[in-house]
Amino acid sequence: QVQLVESGGGLVQAGGSLRLSCAASGRTSTISTYAMGWFRQAPGKEREFVAGIMRSGGSTYYADSVKGRFTISRDNAKNTVYLQMNSLEPEDTAVYYCAASQLTATMRRNDYNSWGQGTQVTVSS
Repeated sequence: QVQLVESGGGLVQAGGSLRLSCAASGRTSTISTYAMGWFRQAPGKEREFVAGIMRSGGSTYYADSVKGRFTISRDNAKNTVYLQMNSLEPEDTAVYYCAASQLTATMRRNDYNSWGQGTQVTVSS
């Protein structure tokens, strides 16, 4: 497994931007060997998929609710995955989690077996 630590959350007004980072470490920490994903969980709701990037290459995929506003990317040299969030809406308020999967690409929560501790994002109206 790989250890993941998120950062970059905070309070922002609607229409604003934030960039989340997810740093990987550990014995098998090379993120290029994992499909990486961002999930979020709002109070009283299920944890949901937000964005993912394939294990090899740079292909990305998104939930419909964030398509065109969020961008996932990774820097393999820094072993870090990012989530750039633009045009934030109050509905984006949640704890955001970074996760790693040994599959090539997946949006299924249960396919991810390494998780970070989460970072809070709050969007005010």
